[in-house]
Amino acid sequence: MVLAGTGFFVYLQFRNDVDTAVDSGLRSRADELSAVVRREETSLAAHRQQLVGKADSFAEVLTPGGEVLDSSAVIGDVNLLEPAQLRAAARAPTFVTRGDLPSLDGGARLLAAPVSTPAGKRIVVVGASTAARDDSLTDLEQLLLIALPAALILASVAGYWVAAAALRPVEAMRARAEEITTAAPDERLPVPDTRDEVARLGETLNEMLARIGDAMERERAFVADASHELRTPLAILRAELDLALAQGRSPEELRAALASAAEETDRLTQLSEDLLTIAQTERGELPLRLEPLRLGEAFETVERRFARRAAEAGRRIEVGDDGGLAPRADRLRIDQAIGTLVDNALRYGAGTIALSARRAGEAVEIHVTDEGGGFPPDFLPRAFERFSRAPGVRGDGSGLGLAIVATVAEAHGGSAGAVNRPQGGADVSIALPLSPPARS
Repeated sequence: MVLAGTGFFVYLQFRNDVDTAVDSGLRSRADELSAVVRREETSLAAHRQQLVGKADSFAEVLTPGGEVLDSSAVIGDVNLLEPAQLRAAARAPTFVTRGDLPSLDGGARLLAAPVSTPAGKRIVVVGASTAARDDSLTDLEQLLLIALPAALILASVAGYWVAAAALRPVEAMRARAEEITTAAPDERLPVPDTRDEVARLGETLNEMLARIGDAMERERAFVADASHELRTPLAILRAELDLALAQGRSPEELRAALASAAEETDRLTQLSEDLLTIAQTERGELPLRLEPLRLGEAFETVERRFARRAAEAGRRIEVGDDGGLAPRADRLRIDQAIGTLVDNALRYGAGTIALSARRAGEAVEIHVTDEGGGFPPDFLPRAFERFSRAPGVRGDGSGLGLAIVATVAEAHGGSAGAVNRPQGGADVSIALPLSPPARS
């Protein structure tokens, strides 16, 4: 369409230029002949030289009634104007296009103009053959009919070649992507050194593959760690049940076996709940009921829940000031997170456990501190990773406690952190935004 439109425009412009040149030449000849006629030199000898012209041009002088007073030899005494054209020419200069003339090859373009002389009004007619014009237009048409299809073919071939060259890196990436499987997650797509959109697409896809690979590695590690954690309580539970079913067991031994089995069942239940919480967070499905939460009430609830365990261990849980802060949060999840921190402090810490809250900018920080030995320094960077345990600590935890705390904090749009206090002991905190982001 572009080539056809361009060719049509070129043709019209060329035809207009040719017609303008022909008309300009006719005006010049008409002005010259009118000047001669106006001097009343109306005899044939007086203006014969003005009527001869070139081989493809001619002229004649008429009366308003159409009588031929003089004319070029090439047209003889033929009146070139029809009555209507003659009347129009008597009023103003008029251009006329005629078909074939007997003595000319092809049509003709005429200019008829009125001239006032002492002998009366005359009509001066000058003309030129349009054969050369028509031949030029025909040559241009033939050239365009040959050149435009050729240009279209060349443009198509060039476009196909350019498109194929541009898409070749995309095909290479597609072929490599077809080969990438979960068995080879480290494979990456080839990125062309072109620094264009295709290269940026390849880089983005490689970054996506890297994130997917990391997620797969985390999932594999998660499954392996979960299997390891489940294997121990299940083995203990199986052993206790086998002992309970053995012949000759006393009632005391049966009760001890059943008590141990119940303890391992509780551990399995807690572990399954922790795994479910993490899985829900991975899918973005951790349910939250956001409402204004008075932290003082949450602290007192947790303190009552762990008061007996603390007393049996000869320790104390101290509830500090909540600063009157009431962030919008899920009460059940926050109780779960604070309870996990208190449970860890009872298991692995020492001394008084303190619960407090303070404002930090647009967030609320909840702190749980103890007076024990704190975290091993090399363990702090991975304290909130799943199934991570500090080396040499006592206890039989699953290593999911702090991971659950971080999960709850992130679900609220916050974060979790842990440091060792200068005076001794650990300080684990949860930062919650005062206005949590809307959940989709």
